[in-house]
Amino acid sequence: MSSIGTGYDLSASTFSPDGRVFQVEYAMKAVENSSTAIGIRCKDGVVFGVEKLVLSKLYEEGSNKRLFNVDRHVGMAVAGLLADARSLADIAREEASNFRSNFGYNIPLKHLADRVAMYVHAYTLYSAVRPFGCSFMLGSYSVNDGAQLYMIDPSGVSYGYWGCAIGKAKQAAKTEIEKLQMKEMTCRDVVKEVAKIIYIVHDEVKDKAFELELSWVGEITKGRHEIVPKDIREEAEKYAKESLKEEDESDDDNILPSTLHHFTCAFASFNKAQGFAKRPGPMAARDKVLCGGPLRCL
Repeated sequence: MSSIGTGYDLSASTFSPDGRVFQVEYAMKAVENSSTAIGIRCKDGVVFGVEKLVLSKLYEEGSNKRLFNVDRHVGMAVAGLLADARSLADIAREEASNFRSNFGYNIPLKHLADRVAMYVHAYTLYSAVRPFGCSFMLGSYSVNDGAQLYMIDPSGVSYGYWGCAIGKAKQAAKTEIEKLQMKEMTCRDVVKEVAKIIYIVHDEVKDKAFELELSWVGEITKGRHEIVPKDIREEAEKYAKESLKEEDESDDDNILPSTLHHFTCAFASFNKAQGFAKRPGPMAARDKVLCGGPLRCL
């Protein structure tokens, strides 16, 4: 069976012989080519961070946001095609508004995630439409349910998370998220870590400049989803840059001894292969320092 989609990728309603739906996979590829978005759930709320790439210097600062308000208590972070994400944000807002009109209270996040996921999944069933080219995270906080975080991908699958990443650097971001003790951290702590992770996974060679977008919902905002205040965001960015600088300096300090060690050991192996005699006197002491022993000790 061929792994390419020739003849089987013309419609989202067609399966390939090996059971794949290529249109959905192509939609996921669009997400993987997008900037990175992170969501982390902690003991008192949820924090979102987005690496919003600035594709042109002519763009107005703050335009083309990738963080949305869905309801007073629900926030949304997206990766992938921005137009598709805006459309789904409107669908989520409509679902939340209808639920409040019918039942008189805020929609539970799990119910909202399931409803929007069903809508996304419907666009993978018919040949007349295409799947949505975006993934998104929904986060909320309430006194009864606490902090909640869900992610929905282009196939319409919805999962609950403590920490989640979507976009081109999702694997690297997930690795960094797994190092955190999220259940013991507060939103103020997580904001700094989210900023640090975004700076770590940003590819300065391939990608252009970016703007860091941060939002949160939790006890600190009294249950409302809000953009992180400018002073706190700047403090988080400063912490991220200083942390990266310290790590770079630490790596630089370790490079020379490590390189010298490998070079000296390689030189010792060469001497041994050539049958050179052991160096006498003071040189042996130097060899012991550089290579953990005399050159001829190998």
